[in-house]
Amino acid sequence: MPEQGAAVRRAPLNRERVLRTAVALADATGIDALSMRRLAQELGVVPMALYKHVANKDELLDGMVDAVVGEIDPPVAGAGWRDAVRRRVLSAREALLRHPWAPRVIESRPGPTPAVLGYLDSMVALFRAGGLSADLTHHVMHAMGSRLLGFSQELFDASPGPGADPAPDPAALRALADAYPHLAEIAGAAAHDDGSVVGAGCDDRFEFEFALDLLLDGFEQLHHRGWTSADRPAGRAT
Repeated sequence: MPEQGAAVRRAPLNRERVLRTAVALADATGIDALSMRRLAQELGVVPMALYKHVANKDELLDGMVDAVVGEIDPPVAGAGWRDAVRRRVLSAREALLRHPWAPRVIESRPGPTPAVLGYLDSMVALFRAGGLSADLTHHVMHAMGSRLLGFSQELFDASPGPGADPAPDPAALRALADAYPHLAEIAGAAAHDDGSVVGAGCDDRFEFEFALDLLLDGFEQLHHRGWTSADRPAGRAT
């Protein structure tokens, strides 16, 4: 075993190996535990060696996002636009389930990374190849939002903060239900599959597919109607 470990440490250091190791480390320990020093230890190098391949922590995170996006399946040849889009979006979601830290990091980036831009460009191509106009596709991309990358942005982050008690206080829950009865009613109206949740909140597989299919059905109807943005009611803001 020591000889095997030494062989791993002697493997040439390159950007791909740095990113692959960073992704695996984040999977194992969480994104908050990832640091350049911890990554260097994992690779068996001094921290300064990393900076030949990633300029800083931000560039490392960008590269990790691109590595995850690179796991998304390519479009299925011969599939209709709706099926092709649906399959790729669900493939993106499977990638995020393998890397639970990824949605948070994607949201934290100041702009889309090269791989994200390439993926979004390919999704536009699927809509356009399906006959949707550039006008409709513009609005489709906005409506899909983060769902294109396999997760839904919740209204707010419901996850407990650092040091918070994971077990909710029953009295506090009752007080919230009394103050906001309608929210309490719908909160208890559905059961979620915790094993398929991506990120924080209620974004489980069923919830995600429900919204995805609802959107795709709507886009298909608009496409068949020949909808354009000029069809919006007069006086409505753009």
